[in-house]
Amino acid sequence: MGSDIYGRVECRTGNGAWDHEDDEWDCAVNLDLLFLGRDYASFGCLFGVREVYDFEPLFPGRGLPEDASTPTREAVGDPGEWHGVSWFTWAEMQRVDWDERSRCEDAPTRREVVLEKDVWRPVWSVIRTLAGLYGDDNVRLVVMFD
Repeated sequence: MGSDIYGRVECRTGNGAWDHEDDEWDCAVNLDLLFLGRDYASFGCLFGVREVYDFEPLFPGRGLPEDASTPTREAVGDPGEWHGVSWFTWAEMQRVDWDERSRCEDAPTRREVVLEKDVWRPVWSVIRTLAGLYGDDNVRLVVMFD
C-alpha cells in the first residue's frame, strides 16, 4: 500500500486570517492543487516517511503546529489517524545544506532529491512568492501522510 501526502501551505500576514479572525495563520492553498504525485525519496528526505536514500530526515514527526489555521486543523482532525504529521517554515528550508549526500554510497544530494524534482516545483514557487511578500518565517508547509 502506498503513502500519499496531503497538506496546506499556511501564511502569517500580520493581519489575521481572512475567514477565522482568531487565527494567526491563514491557509493559503491546499497542497492537492500543487503537488500531483508521489515521491518517496523526497518524503523520506524531508519527513522520514518512506525513506529511499537513508537521509537523516529534516523535519520528522513534528506533529501539527499548535497555532495551525482552522482549515488545517479541520483537515488533520485526529493527528493519530495519520501515518505522519509534520511541518516546516520556509526560513528553516533556507538553512538546509542542500548539497549534503545521504549515508548511501553514490546517493544523490538533498537538492537533487527535493528541490530539483518537477513534482515539487509548483509548491516551491508558491511558497517563494508568499515568502517574498510576508517573510520566510511567515510561510510554512503543514503535511500529513496516510
